[in-house]
Amino acid sequence: MSTSVPMIRQTAGAGAARAAARRRGLGSNRRPGWVTYTLLTVVLAISAYPIYYSFLLASSDSATIAQNPVPSLIPGPNLWTNLGRVLGADIGFWHAVLNSLIVAVVTSISVVFFATLAGFAFSRLRFRGRRGLLVFIIATMAVPTQLGVVPLFIVMANLGWTGKLVAVIVPGLVTAFGVFWMTQYLDSALPYELIEAARVDGCSMIRTFWHVALPAARPAAAMLSLFTFVASWTNFFWPFVVLGSSNPTLPVALQLLQASYFKDYALIMAGVVAATVPLVLLFIVAGKQLVSGIMQGAVKG
Repeated sequence: MSTSVPMIRQTAGAGAARAAARRRGLGSNRRPGWVTYTLLTVVLAISAYPIYYSFLLASSDSATIAQNPVPSLIPGPNLWTNLGRVLGADIGFWHAVLNSLIVAVVTSISVVFFATLAGFAFSRLRFRGRRGLLVFIIATMAVPTQLGVVPLFIVMANLGWTGKLVAVIVPGLVTAFGVFWMTQYLDSALPYELIEAARVDGCSMIRTFWHVALPAARPAAAMLSLFTFVASWTNFFWPFVVLGSSNPTLPVALQLLQASYFKDYALIMAGVVAATVPLVLLFIVAGKQLVSGIMQGAVKG
């Protein structure tokens, strides 16, 4: 019969206990080696280089870019000049930023709420056809968005919503990925005992969801809201189709910067940098919550 790690700690000390835990694969104090840090550094550099490359082009000028499309690694002196040109361009920059912010915030809140509600129903309620309906929802993720553009545009035109933000918000109020993610998370993070205890205390199903399921789903909901915000902020195809240039979101407005025969890449990249900075700041602020949501959603129990 093998000796337990707590018993080793009591008899032989903490050092022997840590050694025994490492031999059993239970060592929580193991630090990654230099190989791991090297690989992470390489991945980080590859991931960050496109953003830095956009920054380099945004700080240059059209003549320099035409002569050397791959600029040096040292930023040029024209960043603030190009950003001022973007803000002063006839594309309604701040109006587009406000539109993108409204769409991203509303869809993020809506997706989190409805996906968590559906995930609670699929993971903890028993009703006929539950598994088949969940499989059908997941299967819709395999359908390309472009296939539904024509009928969706016809619906929006019949409702008189073309050119309005509601035409972008309503189709994104809930997503199949959000339902799938929250179902998987709540299936492992929400014990039946908590629901039974809430029902014994007299909570209705809605109050059980609000006071028990929603707090338990907070880490996964934070991750889902962050990715939904990013997806809504960078969405170009459907807003370009249904909104056009009359009431654009930010990606559609930035597309107007290259609407002439001559493409000023310094100006275009300055607009890209201006649209990317809010997302980078968002990831910096919400990074810890994002990692917590991913890890808690990936670990069973």
